[in-house]
Amino acid sequence: MQHLNISLIGVPLDFGQSRRGVDMGPSAIRYAGAVGRIESIGHQVTDEGDVQVSAVERKKHSDTNLKNLDEVIQATTELARKVAEVVDAGRFPLVLGGDHSIAIGTLAGLSEKYKNLGVIWYDAHADFNTAETSPSGNIHGMPLAVSVGLGHESLVNIHSEGQKVKPKNVVIIGARSVDPEERQLLKEQGVKVFTMHEIDRYGMTSVMEDALAYLRSRDVDGVHLSLDLDGLDPLYTPGVGTPVPGGISYRESHLAMEMLEDSGMITSAEFVEVNPILDEKNKTADVAVGLMGSLFGEKLI
Repeated sequence: MQHLNISLIGVPLDFGQSRRGVDMGPSAIRYAGAVGRIESIGHQVTDEGDVQVSAVERKKHSDTNLKNLDEVIQATTELARKVAEVVDAGRFPLVLGGDHSIAIGTLAGLSEKYKNLGVIWYDAHADFNTAETSPSGNIHGMPLAVSVGLGHESLVNIHSEGQKVKPKNVVIIGARSVDPEERQLLKEQGVKVFTMHEIDRYGMTSVMEDALAYLRSRDVDGVHLSLDLDGLDPLYTPGVGTPVPGGISYRESHLAMEMLEDSGMITSAEFVEVNPILDEKNKTADVAVGLMGSLFGEKLI
């Protein structure tokens, strides 16, 4: 196992959606012992603290239905700068959310180094809406679309102009709640999607083998894991804002993380959407930390 120098970055942002409280996610994950868990495996962890996020909502833009656009732009721009700085120093960025809109900043920062970045999007949702297709205007349902160059100009151009990730370099795992217009966009853009149907029918081992083989065939120069805790069934992760029944199991998720670690392909990661207000005794943050353990090489024996 390669011993990593990991920079942990918290992003206490909850303006990308409508249910407040996920801004406390980074604190909950730290409280669940993330740093100690990863260090016990043999890695070096530097906690870089949190990206500054305004606590005050400003008025909605009159020219868009996107909620809290200014706040999301401010936080993701700062996150992109921080991620680029960490990568430039040769460290592994581990980002803690916060809602999933923070991925806009993470991927923007990574794109400075990785010109053919692969992305594994572990999520119940595709997050491939735009202002035109979104039924809610919540930006946490848009970060993947934004990162491939679709959506509001001010979001698409964060940190640098245009597309940060090629759509055919993206693999979604665990999707089970996809809006009709999202579905059409995903097909048009050529995004690889493994829904719960594929996981149920073929098993997580087969799905992960196919996902990793697909990314290798794309000759990617790095792979980012973006893990939304609602990718798991809410039985295991009750503290998320948009739970969807019938999700990935706890054990299947550990297997997926173990296979990612075995592949040696993961170069950055983020864990998002832990909402302590909705949680049960920090259960969801505990699951996040356990999955980090498997991702970074923790073994039973």
